[in-house]
Amino acid sequence: MKKKKSNQPTKSKPEPDPDPDSDVWAFVIGRGTKSAFLCISLFALVVRLAVAIHPYSGAATPPKFGDYEAQRHWMEITINLPVKEWYRNSSTNDLSYWGLDYPPLTAYQSYLHGLLLKFFDPLSVSLFTSRGYESYIGKLLMRWTVLSSDLLIFFPAVLYFVTAYYSKKSTVEKSCTAWHIAMILLNPCLILIDHGHFQYNCISLGLTIAAVAAIFSDRDLVGSVFFCLALNHKQMSAYYAPAFFGYLLGKCLRHPNPAFEISKLGLVVLGTFAIVWLPYLYSADASLEVLSRLAPFERGIYEDYVANFWCTTSVLVKWKRLFTTQLLKLLSLAATISTFLPSMIQLILLPTKRSFLYGMLNCSFSFYLFSFQVHEKSILLPLLPASLLAVEEPFIFRWLIYYALLSMFPLLRRDDLILPYIALYGLFVLLYYAPGRRTDTRETNFFGFILQSLLLTSSLILHIIYMTVTPPEKYPFLFEAMIMLFSFSQFLLISIYSNSKQWALSKHDQVDIKKKSL
Repeated sequence: MKKKKSNQPTKSKPEPDPDPDSDVWAFVIGRGTKSAFLCISLFALVVRLAVAIHPYSGAATPPKFGDYEAQRHWMEITINLPVKEWYRNSSTNDLSYWGLDYPPLTAYQSYLHGLLLKFFDPLSVSLFTSRGYESYIGKLLMRWTVLSSDLLIFFPAVLYFVTAYYSKKSTVEKSCTAWHIAMILLNPCLILIDHGHFQYNCISLGLTIAAVAAIFSDRDLVGSVFFCLALNHKQMSAYYAPAFFGYLLGKCLRHPNPAFEISKLGLVVLGTFAIVWLPYLYSADASLEVLSRLAPFERGIYEDYVANFWCTTSVLVKWKRLFTTQLLKLLSLAATISTFLPSMIQLILLPTKRSFLYGMLNCSFSFYLFSFQVHEKSILLPLLPASLLAVEEPFIFRWLIYYALLSMFPLLRRDDLILPYIALYGLFVLLYYAPGRRTDTRETNFFGFILQSLLLTSSLILHIIYMTVTPPEKYPFLFEAMIMLFSFSQFLLISIYSNSKQWALSKHDQVDIKKKSL
C-alpha cells in the first residue's frame, strides 16, 4: 500500500547533526540544559542591568510623570493604607492620580516592593509627600524590584517551560534548546518595556509561561492555578483565556468522566480567585469597587497611535466621533469574539499541545487587534506565544519582533531609550542568526528575500524620518500614523497566517490520530 503524504506544510526544519566546532548553541547545550540556561541567564541579567541605567517613563516630567511614578505610587498607597481602601477614592487615595487599575495580585506585589523601599528609603513611599520622588537610591531600589521579579518568576518559568517542551524531543531537536532559551530571555521588546520604560510584565508573562509549562507536563490543574494568578496580576492576561479554555475543555470532553474533570478545573479556578480576592469578598460593593477599576472605558477605544484595527482605521473612520462609547464597546466585543472563536473551537475539537501554542498566539492577536482600550505595550502578549513557538516558526517570531519594536518606537523615543533600542535590536539579530539556529525556507526563498528586504528598508527609513524630520504643522502625528499603518499591516498578515496554520495542523493531527488508532 502506497504511503500517503502528510498535507502539513513544514516550513522550518532543524540543522542536520550540529557540529560543536561550528555551532555555538550545540557547544552550550552540550553541557546540559541547566548549565546552558545558567549561562544565558547571566548574560540576560547583564543586558537588563545595562538597559536599567537609562531613563524611564516620565522621568522629571511633572505633574503626573509616567509609568515609573504609577508603580511607585501604588507602593506608597498599599503600605500606608488598609487593604480595603486601596481601590477606593478618598481624601488619602486620589484615584485620579495613578489610582490602582490592576487586579489584587498587582496590589500585593506593590505592597511587598513597598516594604523594601520603606526599609531602605522611607521618603520614597511616604504618603502624599513622595509624589514625583526621584532620588538616586529610590530609582536604584525601583529598578531592583523589576530585576528581582524577573529572577524570581520569569527566569524559573522559562526553565520550567524548556524542560517540559523538550522532554520528549529527539537529540537533534534538543540542539535548538539554548537558542530557544536565548530568544525568550533576550526578547528585546520585553526588556525595553520592563527595564527601560518601567513595568512588571515579567510577572504576569512569567506566570503564563509557567501555566503553559504545566500543561505541557500534563499537570492541567497546576497550569490552571498559574494562569489564574496571571489573570489576577494583569487583566490583559485574558488575551490567552480563550486558548486555555478551549484546550482544557477539549481535554475534559475526551475523558471517560468529563463532568468530573470539568468540576475539578472549576473548583481550582474558583478557589484560586477566592484566595486572591479574599480581602474584597466581604461585600458586593467592595468587589465592584475593584472590578470598576479594571475596565477603563472612559479612556476611549484606543490610546495614542497603537497599531490595531480601531486606531489604524480611524484615519478613515472617526470612530470616537461617530459612535458612542457604549456602541464601540459592543462593536469591539463582537469583533474580538468573532476573530478568536475559530481558534478556540479548533482547540475544543482537537486539543493538542502544538495547536495550543498557536491558539494562544491567535487569541492574543484577536484581543490586540480588535478589543477595547489597547496600548502599544500590549503587543508583548502576542509576542509571548510567538517566542514559545520560535523553534517551530522562526521567521514569524523574527518578523513579529521587528514590527513590535517598530510599533513601540515612538513610545520608547519619548522615554529617551534610543540607545538601548538600537543595541537590543542589533543583539537580537546577532543571536537570531548565530550558527546552528533553526532554519526556515521562507528566509532562503529569493522572492521572499527581496520582499523582506524592501519591507525592512522601509522600516529603517521610517525610523530615520521619525528621528530627524519635523512633521508638518497641520499633521503633527503624521509619522506616528505611518509607523502605525505599517506595523498593523504586518500584524494582520501574521495573524492570518497563524490562524490558517492552526487549522492546517488540525487536519495533520487528525491524520496522525487515525494512523495511531490503526
